[in-house]
Amino acid sequence: MDYVSLNRAAWEERAKAHFDSEFYDVDRFLQGTSSLNPIECELLGDVSGKSLLHLQCHFGLDSLSFARLGAKVTGVDFSTEAITRANTLAQQTGLDACFICQDITQFGLENSTQFDIVFASYGTICWLQDLSQWAATIARALKPGGQFCLVEFHPSIDLHLGYPYFPQTQPDISEESTYTENHQDTKQTIATWPHSIAEVMQSLMQAGLTITHFDEHPYSPYNCFKGLEAVSGHGFQLLSKGHQVPLLFSILANKAE
Repeated sequence: MDYVSLNRAAWEERAKAHFDSEFYDVDRFLQGTSSLNPIECELLGDVSGKSLLHLQCHFGLDSLSFARLGAKVTGVDFSTEAITRANTLAQQTGLDACFICQDITQFGLENSTQFDIVFASYGTICWLQDLSQWAATIARALKPGGQFCLVEFHPSIDLHLGYPYFPQTQPDISEESTYTENHQDTKQTIATWPHSIAEVMQSLMQAGLTITHFDEHPYSPYNCFKGLEAVSGHGFQLLSKGHQVPLLFSILANKAE
């Protein structure tokens, strides 16, 4: 099965729904609100004047938020609908960002530009079958001394939701609705893969990157899983037998000078 095409078809539909959702709140973004969260901002610090590649950027709110902070941004996503809307937002805001419609594996094979920062976040790696290719794409796209930043949902959530934790040779094929509030009755067929934290870290190290930061976080900025409860000043948490389930992990990795 062509899993990339299967997932692309789902995300063409999701991009339309997400753009009009309260979850993404594009109107507030156009009024000047940043879509970035404190975790990634604190990890990356000052991005002004730096070139930044955003992998699996969707329709570019985070990409453009980095551009508002002074970065020169390139966003990549495989959804034509998402990239069309990202380019429209870039034109509307006049921000220094360009967007490329391409599957990131193919992008990695063809890309010859190097960046100060490569960034990925929140629900990206589950759509990728081969993390070794993903990590190689990141390593090739970084300048010597460049930095990769990943903020991702913790794979322990998969166990709580009944999915496997460890890597599988075959994806999970399911009919699922999207996570925004406006299209939860519409379902798409999707293929996703579990990736343990060990697999993520090993893939980056095998690609030649040095991990300089790793952390796990009990709160999510997004209410996008069943069973989450709001915690004032923190976001959302998930409890199992009264104990917090880790919801995010974060990684910084550097390319040698």
